[in-house]
Amino acid sequence: MTNTTTTQTAVKRTWNNMRTKTLILLGIVLVVLLVVLAVGLTMHPDLYSSHLTGKLQKPSGAHWFGTDYLGHDMFHRTIRGLALSILIGLGASIISGVIAIVLGTISAVCSGWIDKVVLWAVDLVLSIPHMVLLLLISFALGGGVQGVIVAVALSHWPTLTRVIRAEVLRIKTSQYVAQSRSFGKSGVWIAFHHVIPHILPQAIVGIIMLFPHAILHESALTFLGFGLPLDSPAIGAILTDAMKFIATGQWWLAFFPGLLLVIIVLLMFTLGDNIKHLLSPQTAQE
Repeated sequence: MTNTTTTQTAVKRTWNNMRTKTLILLGIVLVVLLVVLAVGLTMHPDLYSSHLTGKLQKPSGAHWFGTDYLGHDMFHRTIRGLALSILIGLGASIISGVIAIVLGTISAVCSGWIDKVVLWAVDLVLSIPHMVLLLLISFALGGGVQGVIVAVALSHWPTLTRVIRAEVLRIKTSQYVAQSRSFGKSGVWIAFHHVIPHILPQAIVGIIMLFPHAILHESALTFLGFGLPLDSPAIGAILTDAMKFIATGQWWLAFFPGLLLVIIVLLMFTLGDNIKHLLSPQTAQE
């Protein structure tokens, strides 16, 4: 009895610690994203516009991240670029998540030829090299914000679709669903009381984990010249310009934008991983 009580206390303590850690991390991430968005989107264009009299200045009190070859203040330009990347990543990950939820649910519920078509589409998209697919879609749509969002959204749904499909199939064959059917519950009732509550955590975690991928791929597309215009204050465009000057000693042009991009991505990955462990039944029972 004592061992059981001790085990239950340890599990409860572990659960509380994990929940507290996740909530703190969630608060940090939200504050960072909101600050970057608020500052970046409300920033006056003069702050990140060119000033030829102050080009290629090293980081200082006047210019925290230095200036580039056109005199752009790199701090303000980087924050503006991150705000654009966050908006594009958010839109692309939500669209991709919705596609995955719809296709995964339909595939598991309908089965038959519909299931085969969805699985064929998943295998088809996964068989194409990821970056090649991104480039093809973005190029076909003419690049820009719309092209990047559609390219990222249409290339990131397959893995989450498989996860949602597997979860719905597990729920369909569970004992409590069979009991609900035996009590005369309708399919709609079962969907709202059993299916949706169970796949919602998987969907939330999946969309969160898609978000950093979307940001990175948006920057990569712009860096390669297939995304946002190179004269826009986007992280990919900033890094493209920076490559021309690294060899001549202007290290700050790539270092600070790249560092902030990595920090945002790592924060989102860590948040998604914590939420996944928090919502996992196996973790809760350990």
